[in-house]
Amino acid sequence: MKKLIITLTAGLCSLFATAQELPLKKEAVFQEGEVLQYKLRYGFITAAEATIKVSNSDLKFDNKSTYKLTVDAQTSGTFDIFYKIRDHYDSYIDKTDLLPYFYQENIREASYRRQDKARFTQDAKKVVSNRGTFTTPTNQTFDLVSAYYFARSLDISKIKTGDKFKLNYFLGDEISALEVEYVGKETVKSKLGSIRCLKFSPSIKPGRIFKKDSRLYLWVTDDGNRVPVKAQVEILVGAVTMELKSADGLKYALAKE
Repeated sequence: MKKLIITLTAGLCSLFATAQELPLKKEAVFQEGEVLQYKLRYGFITAAEATIKVSNSDLKFDNKSTYKLTVDAQTSGTFDIFYKIRDHYDSYIDKTDLLPYFYQENIREASYRRQDKARFTQDAKKVVSNRGTFTTPTNQTFDLVSAYYFARSLDISKIKTGDKFKLNYFLGDEISALEVEYVGKETVKSKLGSIRCLKFSPSIKPGRIFKKDSRLYLWVTDDGNRVPVKAQVEILVGAVTMELKSADGLKYALAKE
């Protein structure tokens, strides 16, 4: 379950970044006060829930103003009885280029506990964490939370079906790359209505959880917000789906039909 949540989270965070710098829109597509809530379903059972929000931060790094991005994830229902998860993540990003300066996480999963912190120095291509110092391949390296918001604000006006991109992100004690393919456009039915979406397929690593030919799909609103509405992946038994429950404080109207 833990690996599955990490994979889906990585998928939500891995839309468009490549090994070279990509252009951002003139301004971020999100704003202070945005709050998104998701649920993770295994079949018809809600297994976990997550809240993602943007707030203004009083902290400055390199004398630059920052947003504070916060994620809280927890199991629910029967899953909460057998494998309780209470995870908290914070990421502080530059208000202009949206790159991360500082990341911290507090992981509580059953009897497992972990607290990690990481300081990003993009110009030096370096990440310093409590687990060591890591050299990054580019000057655009993210934690999973900051990657999610950065990707939403990229200029993808020229994207075409079949285009593939890569994202570099720091997690735990390594820097990894995730490849993403743009599949096309689809309309997704959600609790917020029928929403026009862009569909992507982030890569996943085969293992004990996933089928050999499993693919992860991600649907993102085809509007100014670029909010992930749905993610789905087949596993050895059944499928897991992540869905948007609510969206407050959005900067633009949703692309409803």
